[in-house]
Amino acid sequence: MRQKTLRDYNVKIGKLPTGSKNLITDVEGVKVGHVTLTTGDAKTGVTAILPHTGNLFKEKVRASSYVINGFGKSMGIIQIEELGTIETPIILTNTLSIGVASDGLIEYMLKENEDIGRTTGTVNPVVGECNDAYLNDIRGGHVKKEHIFEAIHHAKEFFQQGAVGAGTGMSCYQLKGGIGSSSRVIKLDEKQFTIGALVLSNFGRKEDLLINGVAAGEIINAIDPEEPVRDKGSIIMVLATDIPLSERQLKRMSKRASVGLSRTGSYIGNGSGDIVISFTTANQVNHYEAKDIVKMQTVNELKMDDVFRGVVEAVEEAILNSMICAETTIGRNGHRRYSLKKYIETIFSDI
Repeated sequence: MRQKTLRDYNVKIGKLPTGSKNLITDVEGVKVGHVTLTTGDAKTGVTAILPHTGNLFKEKVRASSYVINGFGKSMGIIQIEELGTIETPIILTNTLSIGVASDGLIEYMLKENEDIGRTTGTVNPVVGECNDAYLNDIRGGHVKKEHIFEAIHHAKEFFQQGAVGAGTGMSCYQLKGGIGSSSRVIKLDEKQFTIGALVLSNFGRKEDLLINGVAAGEIINAIDPEEPVRDKGSIIMVLATDIPLSERQLKRMSKRASVGLSRTGSYIGNGSGDIVISFTTANQVNHYEAKDIVKMQTVNELKMDDVFRGVVEAVEEAILNSMICAETTIGRNGHRRYSLKKYIETIFSDI
């Protein structure tokens, strides 16, 4: 069933056109899969992002990462920073499941590549996390290795947003958060290229929420008053593109995700883990490269402005889609997070 996204409520973010699906999978080859766990006090899950459909270990994607605020437990970022590549699917889950997620991802990679650890080096699993303990029984160990395999196996171009996969138990601006996505299309040398964003949103205070510049959090707080809280959440932002960029340019692109985050009202609090992982499907790296010198295309630095704008717009809309697509959820101990859908028409009724 097709979900209603922010644009279905006549709220349009930014100026650039979106891709055909307005998802990160508008970048050709990228796929996303979920496993959602909602039995008993479990409100958690797994989301897998595949940068391409081939063998990622043998054909790595050029990548970068950027730590906006480092209160997080992500895995694999050190090697991304050093070598500038990603060689596995990207797994998102809850904070205390990063170990099992890493184990499952390693087991998947070993099964797909008999050379790993025998005739070649080992593998760098990439795992991102947020703390879903407000709604989820995070101590329960509900995520298992088979859920990692399942999320990868079910990855596809069309996927659900909101309270699904890793986003099942996440909160955003004291409302329901989760998985959100968006994309933007730009032109370089008269050719179309795509920038896609997928977020796992779990941060923010209700009173700070901005939607397209409107002080939505203040309107919501007038309807359902709630005591201000200290911002101690997190967000993982994954950026994908088919633009041929160097690792340094991907880093520059990643830094602009913080602008999209701030445009929704975040001030990037002390206790927030705000992490960006970015990759390009162009300029792939052959694990068994025979040449001593390889060629790589990059973008003229003077043409990066549209890339930056595309990132900002896609991240901002992805965060808001993570909220508008999520259903109201009641979790452990009766904790409740309302969907943004409850308030969206009131917020824009007089605008």
